Amino acid sequence: MPEPGRGHHNIQVETIKPKNASVTLKRLWNYLSVHKLKLLTVLLLVIIAAALTLVGPYLIGKAIDDYITPHDFKGLFKLLIVLITAYALTSLFTWMQNYNMMKIAQITVRDLRKDAFDKLQVLPVSFFDTRSHGDVMSRLTNDIDLINNALNTSLTQIFSSIITLIGTISLMLWLSPLLTLISMITVPLMFITTRLITKNTKHYFSEQQKALGSLNGFIEEDISGQKVVKAFVHEQEEVKRFENTNAELRDVGIKAQIYSGVMGPLMNVLNNIGFAVVAGAGGWLAVQHVITVGTIAIFINYTKQFTRPLNELANQINTIQSAIASAERLFEIMDEIPEPDDAPDAVELTNVNGDVEFKNVYFSYKPGEPTLKDVNFHALPGQTIALVGPTGAGKTTIVNLLTRFYDIDSGNIFVDGYDIKHITRNSLRSSLGIALQDTYLFSESVLDNIRYGRLNASDEEVKAAARMANAEPFILSLPDGYNTVLSEDATDLSQGQRQLLAIARAILADPAILILDEATSNVDTRTEQHIQEAMLKLMEGRTSFVIAHRLSTIRQADNILVINDGRIIEHGNHVELLKQHGFYYNLYMSQFANIKKLDGTVAER
Repeated sequence: MPEPGRGHHNIQVETIKPKNASVTLKRLWNYLSVHKLKLLTVLLLVIIAAALTLVGPYLIGKAIDDYITPHDFKGLFKLLIVLITAYALTSLFTWMQNYNMMKIAQITVRDLRKDAFDKLQVLPVSFFDTRSHGDVMSRLTNDIDLINNALNTSLTQIFSSIITLIGTISLMLWLSPLLTLISMITVPLMFITTRLITKNTKHYFSEQQKALGSLNGFIEEDISGQKVVKAFVHEQEEVKRFENTNAELRDVGIKAQIYSGVMGPLMNVLNNIGFAVVAGAGGWLAVQHVITVGTIAIFINYTKQFTRPLNELANQINTIQSAIASAERLFEIMDEIPEPDDAPDAVELTNVNGDVEFKNVYFSYKPGEPTLKDVNFHALPGQTIALVGPTGAGKTTIVNLLTRFYDIDSGNIFVDGYDIKHITRNSLRSSLGIALQDTYLFSESVLDNIRYGRLNASDEEVKAAARMANAEPFILSLPDGYNTVLSEDATDLSQGQRQLLAIARAILADPAILILDEATSNVDTRTEQHIQEAMLKLMEGRTSFVIAHRLSTIRQADNILVINDGRIIEHGNHVELLKQHGFYYNLYMSQFANIKKLDGTVAER
């Protein structure tokens, strides 16, 4: 497994395992239930709007029987005014219910988004090392949008459909039980059709969201790695990979939308069949003087009004299924195990001296595949400890354990005599200053990016840190100097310039323990020399851990730990290790074998 922070873009998107829909709905209800009073208001508005919807067809029937047939146009005019008023009030109350429901939905998804983002802040680094960033982003954007759409429309439509359905059936039974029974002939067909169509709907919508997350992850990675893609002329290969991923989304999307889209047309066919049956049977009953023509008109309208809620319920099932699948994906993040709480006896680390000791430390990213094996060393306050060795040997892992990004399998790590498991994480990490190989800068001003090392620092302190890191010359050359706002991922700066800002940020933090993970790996020789001078000043009185492949940068280290295959195989200062003619000697000579003096001997730089 690669060390954290390296190569995470190659990790596959996790497979979605759908959970129990009822459990997911209960969890969504926990968010909605805080708005019970508002929901009751919406329900009341829905009831009023539904009742007014039922009034319209009844008044039309009354108009036929009581005013049109007897030719009472004066009465008809009065009834038309009542009918128009009823329809106007229906529109008003429908708007009010939608307005209030949209407010509830927006607040709910805000809370969902906040809780999901808050959860991300307490998840361990291992979560982000084993997840596609694009998939995580998709869950917090696309999936929440689908939940929002369902809450905006589906809840009110479901309420309205159920109330309308109950009211319509009640009035139909009151008017004519026989014609009501005849109109019900298509209902079993509707239920059977709905059941058959929606049987696999949830599965396909869940797969669609998973495929969308995978596509988003691919796009995010491809955009981030465009320089690499172009450098190796792999544009066509990336296009093919995108086409394959896009095709997967297309295929599952087609299946999901076919099941979703076929519902409406089928329901319309069944509606028309029911309409024809009611019209024919009603006409026969009218001829037999069992019912009036107005009653037939009422029934025809109620038949439509009866099937419309069924159609809406059937259509909303698709939206609900999609929202449930999205909610499940979102709750998967919320269910992730956060970083363990600090131990009950954890102490706040204050006035840190910088005494660090690793004692019999074992660690593995995957069970049974140890990354570090019996690591032992002791760094005294103010010492500079260099970690060298081949890629993947475990150098960065040691740093990740010291910062408690990961917890060890066995052994102990001590800071100032305290086992770090019994130190609060915040106080431990606050005592550390870190400049990583993979520099990350925010889309803020240069000043704010450096100030991230200590948020309460003054502008002058920020600028002093920049000067110490030798970053001020290039900062002043930017369009707005320290107030220049960086683009996303700071792509408007060179890698070396980004590294200098990261070092300035670490300087500003004024840590007791300094960690430099290949901090000078992306700068030119002259800049490296300037940084080394600044680092020497910064390291004075601080315990420093320096990870370096360029061995020329760590010759002055007090203790050099040579790591290979997860073990410390050699340790000592530069001169002592060269005299041993061991692994470090060979590593050092391999870097400088081509640098010779005039007499042909190898030159030490």
